[in-house]
Formats: sequence, structure tokens, C-alpha cells
Amino acid sequence: MIDIHNHILPGLDDGAASIEEALQMAAISEADGVSTVVATPHVIAGLYDNTRQQIQKAVGFFNSILSEKGSLLQVLPGAEYRLEPDLPQRLCEGQLMTLNDTGRYLLIELPLVFVPDYTEELLYEIQLQGVIPILAHPERNPELGRNPGLLLSLVQRGVLAQVTAGSLLGNFGRTAKRAAYKMFETGQAQVVASDAHSARRRSPALTAAAREIGIRWGAAFVQDVFSTYPRRIVDGEPVEPILQEPETGFLGRMFRSFSR
Repeated sequence: MIDIHNHILPGLDDGAASIEEALQMAAISEADGVSTVVATPHVIAGLYDNTRQQIQKAVGFFNSILSEKGSLLQVLPGAEYRLEPDLPQRLCEGQLMTLNDTGRYLLIELPLVFVPDYTEELLYEIQLQGVIPILAHPERNPELGRNPGLLLSLVQRGVLAQVTAGSLLGNFGRTAKRAAYKMFETGQAQVVASDAHSARRRSPALTAAAREIGIRWGAAFVQDVFSTYPRRIVDGEPVEPILQEPETGFLGRMFRSFSR
């Protein structure tokens, strides 16, 4: 498995609090069957002002420690950017760290409880630069949950969406869990990642969520959302959403059964 959203780098945000905890998180990921982690520290103006250079340096340093410890886990550079009005301009100026620094995919989080009026316009401006936005944990945004047409409209325009593993297990509440399954059901979400922040409370383990997905939709679907699509993302290759009507087909029947 490949985890494209993980706050494993210590001291850059509200993720790992120390090198020791970061190493614990790495050990959990490796034992859980994860081969590659993208380190995605928050970048929020005035709160976490992490630069590309700081992230690259931190990733290089942490990989050297992992190597010394004999770990086979590969940590790649990335970031999680808050959607801010100047984000397209910062991208144009080369300030932003895309996932694995390929220049292809940018991980973006919306504000916690609403969708700004300028969301569609800013994401489109980013796409005009040849970069594909990936929305982090949309299932946890109440406005997207109440109005699924908002995310559908964005995905129809080429935006991707990443669901948090913990949401699939109910760790963020029933509403987020229902929204997460619905987003996969309709093809609006394409990837599962841990969004890990610690070794315990929000750990990087993915297997339990993969098991839940597998029970409902089978091994091939698990392979897609935990491995195939994340690999394409870190390699900078295309990922094509497959949108479908929520009440039709195999996934529709399975979702109706789960929702009862």
C-alpha cells in the first residue's frame, strides 16, 4: 500500500511530536504493509509556513535515519495546503511542493466546516497550470456532506478526492463515515490515505479500513484505492475518476445494503 497523506515529519506541524514518534509511525506503516509514505505537513499561512526547501530537507534527514535503522519504508516529499486565495499564484512562482515533487498533483484541504465561494475558481486556476488538485478528506467537510453535488461538480472537472482511512471506520463520526462510503460509491473519491498525526490516536495503519472496503467491494477495489491509484499519483501518472449513479450497479446495491 501507498499512503499519500501522512504527517510523519516531526516538528513541522501538529503531526509527529518527535523523531521517536515519527519512527514509531514509520514502524506501524511498515508492519501494516505500507511501502511508501508521502510526508504531507500542513502549510497554512501564519500557522505552518513550511517551504519546499524545509520539507525537502526534513524528508532527506528522516530517510537517512530510517536507513540507519534498517527500515525499508520510503518517505517522499509532499505537503497539505489550505485553500487560500493566493495558492495559484504561489504555485506559479514555484513555491509549492506537489506530491513527490512531480509537478502533477497538489494535496489541498478546504476549511473545516465550509466550502469557500472561490473554491471552484481557484482549483481551476491550479488546473490551468497543469496541476491536478486532490481534495484531502472531503467526507469530513459538513457542507460537502450536505451537498454532494458540490464535490461531484469538482470531480467532473478533473479534481480528485482522498478519503481518510479513519472515516471509513467511523473514527470521525457517523456522518463522515456515511459520506466517505457515498463518495466511493459514486466514484467521487479515488484514494484512501491515513492522514496520520501520531503513533496512537491517529495512527498510520490502513489495514482495518482496507478490510472494510474489501468486504463490501472486493479485492480489486482495495487494490485500486490503496495501491494502484496512489502509485499513479506519486509517479505523476493519470488517474481517471469513474463517476456513476449512486443507485445503480454493483456498488449501488452494496451501498444501499450498508446504509440500511
